[in-house]
Amino acid sequence: MGSDPRGDFLGVFKTLTDGIKEDLRTRFDLPEEAHAYILRSIEYNVPHGKLNRGLTVVQFARDFYAAKGQTASDEVIFQASVLGWCIEYLQAFFLVADDIMDASITRRGQPCFYKLPEIGLKAVNDSIVLEALLYEILRKYFRSAQCYQDIFDLFHEITFTTSVGQLLDLTSQKEQGDVDLNTFSEANLVRIYKYKTAYYSFYLPVALGMHLCGIKDTDLFDTAKDICIDMGVLFQSQDDYIDCFGDPQTTGKIGTDIEDNKCTWLVVEALKVASPSEKNILQENYGRPDEAKVAVVKKLYESLELPAKFVAHESEYHTRLVSKIDAVEKQMPTGTYHFLLKKIFKRSS
Repeated sequence: MGSDPRGDFLGVFKTLTDGIKEDLRTRFDLPEEAHAYILRSIEYNVPHGKLNRGLTVVQFARDFYAAKGQTASDEVIFQASVLGWCIEYLQAFFLVADDIMDASITRRGQPCFYKLPEIGLKAVNDSIVLEALLYEILRKYFRSAQCYQDIFDLFHEITFTTSVGQLLDLTSQKEQGDVDLNTFSEANLVRIYKYKTAYYSFYLPVALGMHLCGIKDTDLFDTAKDICIDMGVLFQSQDDYIDCFGDPQTTGKIGTDIEDNKCTWLVVEALKVASPSEKNILQENYGRPDEAKVAVVKKLYESLELPAKFVAHESEYHTRLVSKIDAVEKQMPTGTYHFLLKKIFKRSS
């Protein structure tokens, strides 16, 4: 592997895709149109975005061996890359389905997959195919590995956890136009953050790297989980802020949290400081698919100085995470945690 981690990682994607092409041809009697359809879904939904989740597995492998005064072999880096792409397939599965559920418009600077006229709700099945391919890749490259059962179980556990988090997010409010401000509590918000985002975006890549490197100490996995959940909470609060105040040209998506009646960091913080009249403004305008009402909510957020409060919140979490990471540097390699924190701190997309 060379000096371009992202380029090397994308090279492994091509290897995996070539393998999928061959497997589809040998295992299924598919018409050419179906074969091309599956490959298009993969290319459209998987190898885009920042790829931080997948690259984190590779980073952990490098850090683990570096801490022992060694260099991770090409074989280890390839295995870490395969696991990283399995996460990216899982991410694609989640996002294709999530965009349908949220009636989203764009994702990563292009129309959501289901928004393509020729795709529509076929994207529901496409998301299932993407998840299935994850396990095909895992079986092909890890079936004989000692860690196979552990990583297989971990993917199932994290998928279940994330789907429960998605359920909490989707059911945190009733349908549009029926807003219950009392449900927008910090406890509910953190619960959604933890299960919907933190486990699969942060703990999964770190835990996969640990399994690949042969780490068995359950206390170290608990430590990793504690740090990663805090990172996930910070990351998802950033997502909430960016959804409202981010530039779609930079973020690659048009935010819809306000009109979708979502429980977000912004609405929870607003309710902590809002006067009775300001709460009435939220009651009358939040959760309604009306551009004018969305603008009223955003103006209220600004008048409550939430942008400044968010900067303080982000800095507080950063300080907390640095302290936690520094406290465990004698127990395990911590380079991956710093790698992740650097990627997300003060991000704009």
